[in-house]
Amino acid sequence: MKETEIRKYAGLMKELGLTGLEMTIGDSKVRLERSAPVQGTGSLAAVQETVPAVQAAPENKDYISVKSPIVGVFYAAPAEKAESYVKAGDSVNKGQTLCIIEAMKLMNEIVAEDDGVISEVCVTNGQVVEYGTELFRIRR
Repeated sequence: MKETEIRKYAGLMKELGLTGLEMTIGDSKVRLERSAPVQGTGSLAAVQETVPAVQAAPENKDYISVKSPIVGVFYAAPAEKAESYVKAGDSVNKGQTLCIIEAMKLMNEIVAEDDGVISEVCVTNGQVVEYGTELFRIRR
């Protein structure tokens, strides 16, 4: 792979906020990794980062669709036996943690971008989500 192609993929990683990318072209395998800026507090188990949720223009004026900003594993609670951050019917405030998406051992808190009431949790705990997967619907 040429240096210009590697630079193009590195730019794409930065633009999309990716910390790793692996490509196999023929017999060659290329893996690019970069460290992500860490915000929030860390722990011995994992580093935690606050990530704003992806919110598209409202398709329905009655609710806000909260979508995953990254690919990873959806966790509804901070620990295995802990209570979920939110559930259907809960009121949420702007900046409140809704869930965690784990990506490459990095725990990313997904926060509410607006006040409202959780009308639906669209994914299940432990589910792998893609970029843009709808996680919650919040009624205004």
